[in-house]
Amino acid sequence: MQKFIARSIAVFFGAGLIRPAPGTWGSLAAIPAGLGLHVLGGPVLLAIGACVAFFVGWWATLVSTHGQDDHDPSEIVIDEVAGQWIALIPVAIGATHSGASILALWPGILTAFAAFRFFDILKPGPVGMADRRHDAFGVMLDDVIAGILAAFVVMGAAWISHGLIGV
Repeated sequence: MQKFIARSIAVFFGAGLIRPAPGTWGSLAAIPAGLGLHVLGGPVLLAIGACVAFFVGWWATLVSTHGQDDHDPSEIVIDEVAGQWIALIPVAIGATHSGASILALWPGILTAFAAFRFFDILKPGPVGMADRRHDAFGVMLDDVIAGILAAFVVMGAAWISHGLIGV
């Protein structure tokens, strides 16, 4: 039963089983779930959700890959969920501060998705260093770092859009 629960979490309830590009599907599946967390509890619940996804995902990845040579099978996407939720936090904060629906900030959601996928796929600098740990912690950590970098891109894009251009 433990292995079944861990596997269900690791593949984010089936999103990681979609082909091709299961990581992209996992990130896409994370968006409505993350928006739901925001609607229920704002940016604070989204941030808590990202933390829970990290720790539960670490456990689920550890259990799911136990005894396997591949430490990071492509169907494990709970790491993408944690990272994508981190990337969405600035959008959630912006929606809360402006009093707007989070869906009204769709350019920010799109930017969070694109920036997260960019950093997750290319694995520059610290993202790649975390990925090269070759353990369950590294599986989760590289996406957390990618999510943090993507969050900075979202904040920069918002500053350019709302601060410099004034849109």
